[in-house]
Amino acid sequence: MAKVALKLGDDISTDIIYPGRYMATVLPTETPQFAFVDDAEFNKKLKAKQVEPGSFIVAGKNFGCGSSREQAASCLTGWGLKVIAKNFARIFLQNSINVGLNMVICPNIEADEGDEIEIVNGKVKNITKGKEFDTVPLPKARQAIIDAGGLIPYTRKLITSGKK
Repeated sequence: MAKVALKLGDDISTDIIYPGRYMATVLPTETPQFAFVDDAEFNKKLKAKQVEPGSFIVAGKNFGCGSSREQAASCLTGWGLKVIAKNFARIFLQNSINVGLNMVICPNIEADEGDEIEIVNGKVKNITKGKEFDTVPLPKARQAIIDAGGLIPYTRKLITSGKK
């Protein structure tokens, strides 16, 4: 169980998540410091480690629209955040899978900042509100990549196991 650390609306672009002016910084170890940098309050909480790893960002439709920058997904992974959204922009979704960002598609999610959330058996349970919501599962192959921590760890695992 974890808390909702940030609630956002629809059409949250990659420029909000990771502004383009920081594109010179691409190392996954350095990108987290710029996550939501224009939301000074939330960024300050992240840097002060006031947001627990495993906390959720809850968003509406089309999360991650805009530029195809992979840093928008990797900066969230760097803080150990998870994202629940009504749906994700296509390129952001694939970038997120590639970097192992834990995300959940939940078309009817209802949650506010501070709500306690649990994901069990394909459902998002909002403990605070006493409601639960169905999720849309990712294809098994994509979920396996996320579970492995991203495309590179997944590929390493396949190579070392001898499976194809």
